[in-house]
Amino acid sequence: MPEHCAANSCFSRRTVENRARGITFHKFPKDKEMRRKWEISLQREEFTASNTSVLCSEHFKQDDFDRTGQIVRLRNEVIPSIFSFPVHLQRVVKHHSNHAHPSVCQDHGYALPTSPFSLKTRLSEALARVESLERDKKNSMAREKRAKTTVRNLLGDLREKNVINEELKLKLDLYSGVQCKQQIEL
Repeated sequence: MPEHCAANSCFSRRTVENRARGITFHKFPKDKEMRRKWEISLQREEFTASNTSVLCSEHFKQDDFDRTGQIVRLRNEVIPSIFSFPVHLQRVVKHHSNHAHPSVCQDHGYALPTSPFSLKTRLSEALARVESLERDKKNSMAREKRAKTTVRNLLGDLREKNVINEELKLKLDLYSGVQCKQQIEL
């Protein structure tokens, strides 16, 4: 029996911890038409569910479940609808109003996702972006420091060779942000 959810970018596994959290796993329907609808909703290229393929409960709405018995079951004709797709896989949807315009099918930036998995995914993406930006900032600051050192060294060389005059020195000080420490004598 598979241990992993078949959904794109879902890392749910059939574990004791997930069971304690209330995550359940559901086999794909045996009915070919319903099975095909589930496969399409996953938006995985060339994916065909096997008889043992499963989806976790994170991909269904709360009212999709029948919790009246001891076993949590899905209601008839339910199709999974909660996914955290990468941007290139998100569908464009037209709003049904007088001013129909396409938009990407996702929550507002300020709205919390409906499932903890989606929230965790968004948090992980945001933290990865922060780390990337911090790394870029650190690299930029190092490049700036190297550039200032190079300019300082060049100005020192020009001073030693008496190539720089007072007017040029003042202009370089103004634009480079690097102060020439010695006065130049003409």
